[in-house]
Amino acid sequence: MALRRNKITVVGAGFVGATAAHWAAAKELGNVVLIDIIEGMPQGKGLDLMEASPVEGFDADVIGTNDYADTANSDVVIITAGIPRKPGMSRDDLLNTNTNIVKSVTEQVAKYSPEAFLIIVSNPLDAMVYVAHQVSGFPTNRVMGMAGVLDSARFRTFIAMELGVSVKDIQAFVLGGHGDTMVPLPRYTTVSGIPIPDLMPQERIDAIVDRTRKGGGEIVSLLKTGSAFYAPSAACVQMAESILKDQKRILPCAAYCDKEYDVGGYYVGVPVMLGTGGVEKVIEIQLTAEEKAAFDSSVDAVKELVEIIKL
Repeated sequence: MALRRNKITVVGAGFVGATAAHWAAAKELGNVVLIDIIEGMPQGKGLDLMEASPVEGFDADVIGTNDYADTANSDVVIITAGIPRKPGMSRDDLLNTNTNIVKSVTEQVAKYSPEAFLIIVSNPLDAMVYVAHQVSGFPTNRVMGMAGVLDSARFRTFIAMELGVSVKDIQAFVLGGHGDTMVPLPRYTTVSGIPIPDLMPQERIDAIVDRTRKGGGEIVSLLKTGSAFYAPSAACVQMAESILKDQKRILPCAAYCDKEYDVGGYYVGVPVMLGTGGVEKVIEIQLTAEEKAAFDSSVDAVKELVEIIKL
């Protein structure tokens, strides 16, 4: 009997979604379905990506569609749909618009792929993971958000640039909500096992932490008409890969925490183990009083958003 290839659906064929499809196909994680409401766009990008497969030598079927029936029985669904915040738009406006988008998308995904793992990329991230969980009715281990992998990747990049060392040797840690309240943890950030406080002065660490917090905004200000897509898409595909290959990677993700870190039933960025069971474990680390205070204020920011949401 032939082995069934995994099936990965990417909802939203914009820059993040299309690039996620690219990474997933190139890594041969499975067949890829790119879905969007705009007619022709996912079909065109899917076909273009499929035509790259003989050049790059990857075996993955890639299709674009406007019909959720084509996404049926997906193993992993990456949700990138939503609008970016526009000038003059309040956070509440963005929250309400994207809540409606993520709600309708999740309803369709849950209908056609009731056993799928959901990886949410839409912003405001932690609140949108909450929406997807509420709407899907899926168990918490199968619904998660991509933020910490991206934030820690930015942290690692800036450390490598500062020290002139390989990014491969840097392990970095970021906790909390995605945005200005995130909590990078220099104590748990190392270069080949050496803590970064041993390698650079505190003021440089502080500057890198600040740049990491504002990493998304820095790219928006450079692009002027868009936001980051290479690193966010690579980050969500790394999460998908860890689940599909049962790698048991320890990655920072927006995961459901109740007793863990005394969060009390919200999705927030914490280190988790990702395997075939999805979020198999939330890993609790010891925080200093100062780190815990920063983490708690980050959780409070997430709670404020969740309380505004009307489902």
